[in-house]
Amino acid sequence: MDKTKILIIEDETAIADLLAYGLTREGFLTRIASNGAEGIEALGQFNPDLLLLDWMLPDLSGLELCKRVTADSNIPIVMITAKSDITDKILGLEFGADDYITKPFDLREVIARIRTILRRLANANRSEEAEEEQPLRFHDVVIIKSERMVRKGDELIDLTPKEFDLLIKLCGNRGRIFSREELLELVWGYEYAGETRTVDNHIQRLRKKLDANEYITTVFGIGYKFEKGTT
Repeated sequence: MDKTKILIIEDETAIADLLAYGLTREGFLTRIASNGAEGIEALGQFNPDLLLLDWMLPDLSGLELCKRVTADSNIPIVMITAKSDITDKILGLEFGADDYITKPFDLREVIARIRTILRRLANANRSEEAEEEQPLRFHDVVIIKSERMVRKGDELIDLTPKEFDLLIKLCGNRGRIFSREELLELVWGYEYAGETRTVDNHIQRLRKKLDANEYITTVFGIGYKFEKGTT
């Protein structure tokens, strides 16, 4: 099993070395960066699973770096800083940090918090995988998302990729009303240049292929929804 990788961005050598030593003893793979520029470079090269980030760096504030990292990735971040004011703590969390530890700290607490975050992340990933594996059903239709396959009774239904994506979006959010513009954005993407009429055409084909008129309903003046009470 690959070791969990932790990037330490800390300009105080003694603290960085202490963290690296303790985490290495616990079985983690670590790398140290002494400033923001090195940290940004290490993020791409090292590809860490978690980031320990000092608030006060010589070239770039940890808060700004936190903001940059969370804008581009889902790497969990633990802020480590001498700032103990609750306002600073809230600010760090609002910028995307997952936890906040003040100096001086007990290394055992740092390790415990890291393990808690990693455990929570692993549980969340397992839940997403389980949800992905769980088929969607209504009447005699079964939708297997992981295989992009739809069956109606014993018959395999041939859907185009966009028809399948549209069906998943509607059936996976039963009762929610989607406007045509929302569906264009969610299924076709921001850059799609077509008109909303294409949504109507795909809905018509889905209804016909799946005999789903009573399931995929029109909300006049707005768009479409998948009826919540279907099974």
